[in-house]
Amino acid sequence: MTSKHTHNKFEEITEKSSVLEGQALQKELSQSLAATLKNETGLAMRSMGPAPSRPVIRGLGSDRVLISEDGNRTTDLSSTSPDHAVTVDPFTIERLEVIRGPKVLLQSPTTIGGVINAVRHEIPQELRETVSGTLGAYGETANSGYLTAATLEVPLNPFMIRGEISRRKTGDISTPIGTLGNSESENLNYSVGGSYIWDYGFVGASMRDFNLDYGIPGGFVGAHPNGVSIEMQKQVRNVKSRINLNMERLENIEIHLTNSYYRHKELESNNSVGADFRIRNNYGFVNLNHLALGFLEKGTVGFWMDSRDFDIGGNVFTPSSKSLHLAGYVYESFTLNRVNLEFAARYNFDNIRPDAEDPDSRIGNIRERTFHTYSLSFSALYQLTETFSFGGNLSKSSRVPTIEELYSEGPHLAAYSYEVGNPDLDAESGVGSELFMYYKSASVYVLGTAFLNYLSSYIIPRNTGETNWRLILPVYQTYGVDALFFGSEFDLEWYLSPKWTFQTSASYTNGSFASSGKPLPWIPPLKGKVGISYSNAPITLNLNTEWAANQYRVDEFEDPTDGYAILNASALYALTLGKQVHHFSLSADNIFDTEYRNHLSRVKSIMPEAGRNFRFTYKMFF
Repeated sequence: MTSKHTHNKFEEITEKSSVLEGQALQKELSQSLAATLKNETGLAMRSMGPAPSRPVIRGLGSDRVLISEDGNRTTDLSSTSPDHAVTVDPFTIERLEVIRGPKVLLQSPTTIGGVINAVRHEIPQELRETVSGTLGAYGETANSGYLTAATLEVPLNPFMIRGEISRRKTGDISTPIGTLGNSESENLNYSVGGSYIWDYGFVGASMRDFNLDYGIPGGFVGAHPNGVSIEMQKQVRNVKSRINLNMERLENIEIHLTNSYYRHKELESNNSVGADFRIRNNYGFVNLNHLALGFLEKGTVGFWMDSRDFDIGGNVFTPSSKSLHLAGYVYESFTLNRVNLEFAARYNFDNIRPDAEDPDSRIGNIRERTFHTYSLSFSALYQLTETFSFGGNLSKSSRVPTIEELYSEGPHLAAYSYEVGNPDLDAESGVGSELFMYYKSASVYVLGTAFLNYLSSYIIPRNTGETNWRLILPVYQTYGVDALFFGSEFDLEWYLSPKWTFQTSASYTNGSFASSGKPLPWIPPLKGKVGISYSNAPITLNLNTEWAANQYRVDEFEDPTDGYAILNASALYALTLGKQVHHFSLSADNIFDTEYRNHLSRVKSIMPEAGRNFRFTYKMFF
């Protein structure tokens, strides 16, 4: 999944359209994972201030978009509420992958969505001959933010040791009309990993500590006047192995085990704890990868397990719960003449058990719930010529409700909402379809996609328009509804000459209640970018416009947003001195200090997005 070598047209398309690495990654690096990816085709950014931001794919958020590191899902609560941050800092990663189609089922049952995988090889898998590493720094003006980071890999044959540390600090963000108060953040992130590597594979372990303190802005309905402060900590311990079988048909076995502890505290202005979330998680998988088996060229058969203990304290009335999740899956790829095919299937068993059952709760019968679900995905690509291919995907998706969606019953401090769950929710089920065409020649690259997804029991927390006047909080009720999504995406790169390239992209998603045709909440508008770049080693220059249309198609009690266009520019310079490579990047965002608002921002009613911002990135590779 993290290999850089392409073997068929599917992998070629993925590498071209869904991978961010090298200088392209350095140019887009920002404060968070979501901000780094927000201009990629089909992606948008949900936010509640700069720190608690999360990627959205084709209008779908929550855990329909799984975030993983080196193929291992992250432990945090960013998928459950807009005030919770993602526990991944993007600066020290090597590449970002947006995974869709059948390969999603190796990690998640939600085929209508996707996986965002951050690759950093925290546990080394290859033995290097010399010491290597990186040193880096980052700064930006809109929030007076800075970061310093370092990675180091040391070979001690047959062992390989890797270490990493980064520290980031930002102030309140400046906008064209003022400062967004209580939007600062401070992060310390470090890890140590090592492997024993031999001819038949590797076995290794790692530990990571991630600490993030950040603010949630106030000043709108339901919000504390001065906002809320968050203290977050995550500790992760990993053990990973790959055993090469060196057999004619069986390639290797991958084993991964993770133990993690996560804590998230929400503090009021008097420093009292309004909410306290703690997760103890044990997670693992075993994958058997095979080579040619009959007409099958390569594939994976695997088993996955996740045991979670979720404790909730403070003034949150959602019951503490324990959950067990088991899954078995298979992924296969093969070729028939000019047709590349991929298929995957996954079965999930999910058991969620609240510590205290309450059949007479105000929200219904709070009780143990068990779900049996399955997911399927099939993709076909026909290579008409060496330059032109077209294909499609059919999928059956599933998703079980989260603990919060089932059992929430009261105020959530930092989300500024009174949350009402639904213990009778069914598992979400969906049928998705997609058609695409791909053209790549020496001078032009084009990828066009159209999709149509229908989801039954689509689970959403929806603003009811009511207010809990005792706490002055808007009431959000969780519903399971039938929903219809359709849209399209377009990518074009035109190589005007060996040095000049024209680029443009656009993404559109329409989300509706299937029964009424009325709009679903929190659907991003038509958006895209257009730009031109000049590359003449060692310099690369880029000028682009990031734009979005109006979003007036909104749910009841949801604010519309106007369209916008902002101008950005960047310059990258690569310098080689002996065995060291130095990358310098300077970017200017929103050059004309335009006032604009992200439709998926929960604070858009009080402040727009950042104003004029200069970002500087430096990385040295040795």
